[in-house]
Formats: sequence, structure tokens, C-alpha cells
Amino acid sequence: MSADYEDPDIDDLKHRMAGALKALKNEFLSLRTGRASASMLDPIQVDAYGAMTPINQIGTVNVPEPRMITLNIWDKSMVSKAEKALRESGLGINPVVDGTIIRLPIPELNEERRRELTKVAAHYAENARVAIRNVRQDGMHQLKKAKGDGMPEDDQKIWQDEIQELTDKHIKIVDAALEHKQEEIMQV
Repeated sequence: MSADYEDPDIDDLKHRMAGALKALKNEFLSLRTGRASASMLDPIQVDAYGAMTPINQIGTVNVPEPRMITLNIWDKSMVSKAEKALRESGLGINPVVDGTIIRLPIPELNEERRRELTKVAAHYAENARVAIRNVRQDGMHQLKKAKGDGMPEDDQKIWQDEIQELTDKHIKIVDAALEHKQEEIMQV
């Protein structure tokens, strides 16, 4: 009897779970911890020339001092759009416009804002867990199809265990990253 089934693509599942971790890392970088960081602006999009564009693609981002970010906008007509995007970003930063330069003073975080940010971090982590579980579910669907195509039950059990182990490993990484980020946010 020839095997007409395909083993699940574990490398693809690993790659997709790693993608969820990478997305989480980028989201965590956008959370400010009281220090200026150019990556805080990464998720901010500006309506530039009819298309949503990352803010760092319409100007130069600098961090001249620990509590200040500057954004030097290349096209003068984009300054007001960039300022609007920054105000609406939810970062809690009040932009100061000086010609084509937008200054972003990073205020000290108060206790309440730190708690809010830990909740945002927890939300980002939960989204990453959901993404990882969705990848797991795809892997289980691949197994179900392989079973229908003639995969022996023993093989199916081995693959199920491997997919679950992969999922658990990635969920642990998310949990550790969240714990670290929350400690960083709460640090005064």
C-alpha cells in the first residue's frame, strides 16, 4: 500500500509562529517606557499622496536626547498630516511643530499611564497567542486531511504531539516577552 498523504509542513508552521513573535516584538517596541525610541513611531501611518505610508518614510526620525524624538519632514505639505497622525496615534505624545521639524517630547509616565500600557502590552501578547493557536489549528487541519488520505494513527499522534510542542514553546516565549515588557513599563 502506497502512502497518498503528505506530512504536515512543520517548517511552515514554525515560520508562521516565528512571524507572530516578530510582530509582537514590533508592537512591543511601539510601547513607550518613558524613554525616547525611534521605533515608537514605526506603527504610525500617514495619509501621504493618497496612500497610507509609515511616518518614518516621509521624514527623518532622530532621538537627540533620551526624552525627545524629532521628525524632520521632507515635504512641507506633509507636516500637518504627520502632526495629525501623531496626535491620533494613542502614544500620548503632544507634537510641537517648528517649520518642517516636529518635536516629540516624551513625558514621564505616571502610574496610571504605566498600568494602561501594561494592559496594551497584554492585549498585544494575547493577539500573538491567538495567531500562534491559529497556526496550530492549520497544522491540525493538515493532519486531519492526511488521516483522510491514509496516514496511520500512530504517525498522526506523533505529528499532533510535535505541533502541540511547537505551539507550547511559542506561547511560553510570548508569556516571557510580556512579563519582561510589563516589568520594563512599570520601572520608574
